[in-house]
Order: sequence, then structure tokens, then C-alpha cells
Amino acid sequence: MNVFRILGDISHLLAIIILLVKIWKSKSCAGISGKSQILFALVFTTRYLDLFNTFISIYNTVMKVIFLLCAYITVYMIYGKFRKTSDSENDSFRLEFLLVPVTGLSFLENHSFTALEILWTFSIYLESVAILPQLFMISKTGEAETITTHYLFFLGLYRALYIANWIWRYYTENFYDQIAVVSGVVQTIFYCDFFYLYVTKGFEHSKLKEKKNHMSLSISNWLETIKSTAQASAAVAKEVI
Repeated sequence: MNVFRILGDISHLLAIIILLVKIWKSKSCAGISGKSQILFALVFTTRYLDLFNTFISIYNTVMKVIFLLCAYITVYMIYGKFRKTSDSENDSFRLEFLLVPVTGLSFLENHSFTALEILWTFSIYLESVAILPQLFMISKTGEAETITTHYLFFLGLYRALYIANWIWRYYTENFYDQIAVVSGVVQTIFYCDFFYLYVTKGFEHSKLKEKKNHMSLSISNWLETIKSTAQASAAVAKEVI
């Protein structure tokens, strides 16, 4: 295991902890997309089914269990304990626009046509777009709390570090996973505009309002592309059926 992967895992875990601490301390999940958290829980569930039949290392097993627990605790807090504080009106992204094309693609493009492999591939594709409901929510409201921006920053950092991890593994182990790499690059691209604003301009007064026009335009363009693709996929599926 190399340092880029370890740092990536730490950044990922830190992002989740930041989100959980924010919800718990404020007793509110305002500004947080529950739909994105549902998608992340689905990502971890379908990816870590090998917990029951494959042992790689203690580190690997512990991290998988932690991510699963944190994902479901987050979903519980948003839709259970603090559901009255959730912003369902602005958390309105239609998940079928992501689930339909991701499901279809996981059947068409995978390493082997087995149940576990298809579910693993599904998790990789889904993770690349799971943050879109959160970005859509920010673009819709035009604001985000500072703590939420930190959460997004560390998620983006996790993906960037994993790209470095893949480069390292390619040169040191001659290992290359096209599905994981391409999906990871796509996911990182979604964070690029956010990274630019976070690093170069900051988020004064814990709000994104002064930058919302620039960010909203970029996110909206991405979302329209995703929606168009999903609608086309659904239309093709109906014709086949």
C-alpha cells in the first residue's frame, strides 16, 4: 500500500467525520443533501459485499466497516433523528437520472459478468456521480455553510489523491484498472470548479452567495448533460422492453 492511498482514505474518512460532527453539534442537517448520502450508502453497500468472502488485510476490513457504519449513521441522522431540519424542497435532484444510466453501464461495461463484479462496477460508476445532488442543492440555494464546503473539499482531495495512487501503482506494480480510473477522473472533474473557488477565493461569511452565479452555471451545465443522457437511456430501455 502506498502513501497516496493511505492519505486518500484518511481524507475520505475526515470528510465523513466533518459531516457527522456538523450534524451532531448543530442538531441540524440543513444544507446537506440526503439524496447524496443515500447514494454514498448504496455505493459502500454494493462495493463491500466481499467482506463476507474475501480478506485482504485488517486495515482494509476495518476501513470498509467504518465507511459502511458512517454512511448509514449519516442517512439515519438526516432521515431519522434530525429529519425535521432537512431541506427536502431544495434537495430535489431526481435520482433516476443517475441510477438508470449507471445501472445500464454496469451491465454493459465490467470486468466479468458475475453478480459481485457487476455490483462492484455499479458502485464505482455511482460514486463518480453521487455528489451531484449535493452540488445541485448548493447551486439551487446559492449558499453553503463553511463546514459543508470543508466536507466537499476533503471529498475532492480524496479523489485527487486516488488518482495519484493509480499513477503510482501503474509505475510500481504495472497495475491499471480502466473502470476505476476513468470513473475517478470523472468524479474529480465535478469537483474542479468547487476546488477553484475554495482555494483561490475562499468562502467569506460562511456563504457561497457571492460566487453562486459562476458555480451554479458550471454545475447546471453538468446536470443538464446527465439528465439528457438518463432520459435517452430510459427511452431506449422502454423501446427494448
